[in-house]
Amino acid sequence: MQPRVDFYTASPDALKAMLALESAVSKLPLEKSLLELVKLRSSQINGCAFCIDMHTTDARKLGETERRLYCLSTWRETPFFTPRERAAMAWTEALTELSRTHASDEDYALLSAEFSPKEMVDLTLAINTINSWNRLAVGFRKLPAE
Repeated sequence: MQPRVDFYTASPDALKAMLALESAVSKLPLEKSLLELVKLRSSQINGCAFCIDMHTTDARKLGETERRLYCLSTWRETPFFTPRERAAMAWTEALTELSRTHASDEDYALLSAEFSPKEMVDLTLAINTINSWNRLAVGFRKLPAE
């Protein structure tokens, strides 16, 4: 696979806005480890190799275990994740696959049982942001470093 456009240099103003959004998301008062799981799960669904590489590395730096990282794509079938993490993963999948799921009432109920209204909005913004990054990286074939 060949990289297409370097989106950082092709549109600096657009990337400045994305980086400002990413900076804002990084300051939200949600657990950093939870945010990395969300970023990784969304990137798995979207097939974004660059982001999967980045967020597994970042999750490990935060103390995430290999076992949980390996099983994230099958989180529903494992006992390794907390109810709060499960709610976040369900919401991540619901929003990442929005055309299929339509953000079901069931997924929303899981979310609202574990997160405050502010946290729900913050988490949703984090999910939206990683989906935007995935679309840039996949669309323009940004590759992980060898």
